[in-house]
Amino acid sequence: MNLIWLKKLNKKVIVIPLILLMSGFFVIRFQMKPAEIQYKTVSVTQGDIVQSVLATGKLDALRKVDVGAQVSGQLQHLYVKIGDKVKQGQLLGMIDPQKAKNQIKEVAAALEDLNAQSAQAEAEKKLTLLTLNRQKNLARLKLISPQDIDQTETDLAVRKAKIEMIKAQINRTRISLDTANLNLEYTKISAPMSGEVVQITTLEGQTVIATQQVPNILTLADMSTMLVNTQVSEADIIHLKPGLKISFTILGDPNKHFEGVLKDIQPTPESINDAIFYSARFEVPNSKGLLRLKMTAQVSIQLAEARKAMLMPLSALGNQIDGNRYQVSVLVKDKDNKNQEETREVTIGIRNNLNVQILSGLKLGEKVIISRFNSEDI
Repeated sequence: MNLIWLKKLNKKVIVIPLILLMSGFFVIRFQMKPAEIQYKTVSVTQGDIVQSVLATGKLDALRKVDVGAQVSGQLQHLYVKIGDKVKQGQLLGMIDPQKAKNQIKEVAAALEDLNAQSAQAEAEKKLTLLTLNRQKNLARLKLISPQDIDQTETDLAVRKAKIEMIKAQINRTRISLDTANLNLEYTKISAPMSGEVVQITTLEGQTVIATQQVPNILTLADMSTMLVNTQVSEADIIHLKPGLKISFTILGDPNKHFEGVLKDIQPTPESINDAIFYSARFEVPNSKGLLRLKMTAQVSIQLAEARKAMLMPLSALGNQIDGNRYQVSVLVKDKDNKNQEETREVTIGIRNNLNVQILSGLKLGEKVIISRFNSEDI
């Protein structure tokens, strides 16, 4: 009997504290407030926004010309070096002129010989014409046969033909003399335009051979206006057209911006690592000479801009509904002045890597939710 009572007593001792413990847990749990949700928000602001295409370009001179030699021979003198600034018509170099001078002498001598032959032929024609006139007078008196007159007339025709042939030879020789004089001028290598010597291909003392193509001596570039060749991806090129505003920076001075206007887009693409790029070109003045050949340009091509627009961070956009309509979550106050989420539909305009323009659906100063977290996670 005592044993049974002790067993019942032990069960009560175990069960009662357990019941009290569970009751206390539920009381505390009931009295605890649920974890409050915290929000990270950004305000809708007003400002300027620019939508751009970013690309990389290389600088080149707008006007650049290879200066070559039109005659063969040894480059006897080179009067410039790389970096020299030259004026149009300035003497840059000299091909050995002796061969051209000798050619002029030979052609001039041949021309003198032909002139002498022409004078002789004229004299022979004159004599033959006098002989023919005398024979005709004698023929009236029956003192000469008709065959003699025929022979003299034939001789006169031959003399006239010889004169015409010599005249043709004289004309050809005069042309050859003009060519020889021109070849002598070609031994002088002059600047076809004003610019800067940016490359020298042939050194003084080397021999150039001008047969099938003009050998290059040096390269001149007009550095007053630069041409920027910008590589734009096929995904962005469809948005570009001539006349768009462009700005770029160079590695040497990333804080200085140079301005330009899109000139044209080259139709032939270039494949780089299996990606397709098109060359979009524009010009930029270089009056201070800061820009040099082959410099790298970080280019921004402006597609659109909006001034005093409603803006919010791009990261605050929610699900896309269609086209330029999206959902966003806005933090508002309820009637008890408590935070409450509200889903809005907004229409957006232009965007860049940071912000987006809001056309409708939000007001200035409203707070847009970009993230949420529980207070007990803080």
